[in-house]
Amino acid sequence: MGFLKNIFGSSEPKEEKDLPWQALTEVSQLDEIEKRSITRTQVIFKHSTRCGISSMVMNQFVNMYDLDANLDLYYLDLLSYRDVSNEAGYKFQVMHQSPQLLIIKNGVTVAHASHGAINDIDLSVF
Repeated sequence: MGFLKNIFGSSEPKEEKDLPWQALTEVSQLDEIEKRSITRTQVIFKHSTRCGISSMVMNQFVNMYDLDANLDLYYLDLLSYRDVSNEAGYKFQVMHQSPQLLIIKNGVTVAHASHGAINDIDLSVF
C-alpha cells in the first residue's frame, strides 16, 4: 500500500502553508517594488494558472518557503495580468518564462529562474 500511497498521495489532509503573498495586479506596483528593494529584498513569483508544471513548481516553492524569510513576496497571475508580466520583464530586464521567480535588490534583478530551477534558489542569501 505504501507504493500506491507514494504514487497517488495520501488521503490524509495535508497542512496548508499560507505564504505572505501580495497580489501583483497593477503595473504601478513595479515602481513600488523597485523602491522597496533598496531596503528589503523583493521576490516576484510569476505563475500560469493553466500550466501543470507551473502549479507543481509553485506547490514545491510553497512547501520549501521559510516563513521567517526577510523579504516581500509577490504573486503574479500572468494570464490575468499579462500587461504587468510584460512590464516586469522589461523593467527588471528578464526574458519572460513561466513559471518564473525574480529576486529584486537595489532596484535590479539579482537572480531569476524558471521551472524546476526556481526551487534551487536559496532565498536566505538575499
